[in-house]
Amino acid sequence: MVLTPKKINTFTMFKLPSAYFTGVRVKEISSFSCTTSVKLKWINQNPFNSMFWAVQGMAAELSTGALVMAYIKENNANVSMLVANNKASFSKKAKGRITFVCNDGAAIKEAIEKTVANGDGQTCWMKAVGTDAAGDEVSVFEFEWTVRVKK
Repeated sequence: MVLTPKKINTFTMFKLPSAYFTGVRVKEISSFSCTTSVKLKWINQNPFNSMFWAVQGMAAELSTGALVMAYIKENNANVSMLVANNKASFSKKAKGRITFVCNDGAAIKEAIEKTVANGDGQTCWMKAVGTDAAGDEVSVFEFEWTVRVKK
């Protein structure tokens, strides 16, 4: 079974309800990239009339994490995944619809293949860039994912 945006969005409704109810959705997923989107609403705003940074973080993390989940599923492996570190930078107020794109599918694929092959845990930094409707960069999030075979 291949992961589709609909399947991932249903998953978020049950397993990540805070992301789902704030409007975070997967729009596209392929072998090497994932796109998520979230629109500024009353429920995800901050006192400064822009999107709360943590909501941006949920959308960014989902764009990276969906790729990790897809490759674990593709390998049919018993592999655990966990964010070990993250970094974020903000360059503009997040207003309107913000789209996050992660193009690091090849990197996580390699890390998962290595951990399945040799049993050693692997780490992989993945970046998600958030842009507004005008195409201006709003924020950049980087997540260090750790993957290892479950014992």
